[in-house]
Amino acid sequence: MGRSTVTAYAQVNATTRALYATLLTPEVWHALIQAPSFDALLGQLDKTAYGAYLKLERQILTPRRTVYQLRWHLTQAYEKLIRLTPEPGRQLLIQLWRLYEVDNLKATLRGIETGASWDEVRRLLSPMFRYVTLTNDDIQRMLASGTIIRAIERIRHTPYYETLIHAVERYEAEKNLFPLEVALDLDYRRWLWQSIAGLKGMDHEQALRLVGTSIDVDNLLWAIRYRIYHHLSVQEIINYTLPFGYQVRDADIRAIAEGADITTVVKRIYPQLEGLEETAVPLKGETSPQQHQLATLERALYRHIGKLCRGTFLGDPFHIGIQLAYLMLLEYELRDLIAVVEAKASQLPVERLASIIDIEWR
Repeated sequence: MGRSTVTAYAQVNATTRALYATLLTPEVWHALIQAPSFDALLGQLDKTAYGAYLKLERQILTPRRTVYQLRWHLTQAYEKLIRLTPEPGRQLLIQLWRLYEVDNLKATLRGIETGASWDEVRRLLSPMFRYVTLTNDDIQRMLASGTIIRAIERIRHTPYYETLIHAVERYEAEKNLFPLEVALDLDYRRWLWQSIAGLKGMDHEQALRLVGTSIDVDNLLWAIRYRIYHHLSVQEIINYTLPFGYQVRDADIRAIAEGADITTVVKRIYPQLEGLEETAVPLKGETSPQQHQLATLERALYRHIGKLCRGTFLGDPFHIGIQLAYLMLLEYELRDLIAVVEAKASQLPVERLASIIDIEWR
């Protein structure tokens, strides 16, 4: 480890560890899950790092507005760590951040399909800061265009134009957004993979281990969902997944597409994976056994990534992995917080919520 690398990462490492210490503990998660009402949940959140973003009049804090406010914590964490991280690691963090720009673009396309207004869409978006290529003005112009095709033409200046324009023919043939959204998801991860390739040494190794595993898990779950939920053909599943990965190979995706036993394929890739035999509380109305199996598999895979991230803080601190691990943990935390907010707003029974939120590895 060179002196220049240690010096470059010293400040950002200290900052990241301070942020890491503010992640919600299992005890806090338990209190949030057990909160008897939405108001009680807000009271619990006020005691956490998210409290600073909820200092609004209570009548303003609808569930949707609460989710929007919670997202500011992630936004500001990204902004701080991108600013402090040296190149070329900064470019990887910027590309990671652009996932939320992609999500905003997908939300905008859905808004156009349903005829939603800017006021209806805006609180569904992730708050963004610099390093974006798709601004709120762009989104408003897209919504005002009235049609998907005209909306795409209004973002010619962004990297997403070429991605979307190549998927338009399939969109028009199928009359749904699925081909456009898949194209955005795949191209985003191709760009992310290229950002990893731009790193060297320990940075490259850590980025592969963490972000590469996350890309692998996305790819696996896509293939499984396409088979179980969408009943796509083998060729369609292959076309709508990535042909590369860190530990997941094209042969693994093909095996799933061709009907191989899912657990067997996953265990071959991740022999150390825990929790595949867990039985989740059935959903009301019950899903198929395969869909039920997928929920258990998702929990096990995300728990695996969570443990990888936690373990990163125990080793050599002077590399990009520290920032990546914290941001990935924060993203999982926010995802689960949003589920808790929605559950409390809809008065989901506590026992059902407890079966959804996995706090064992935190």
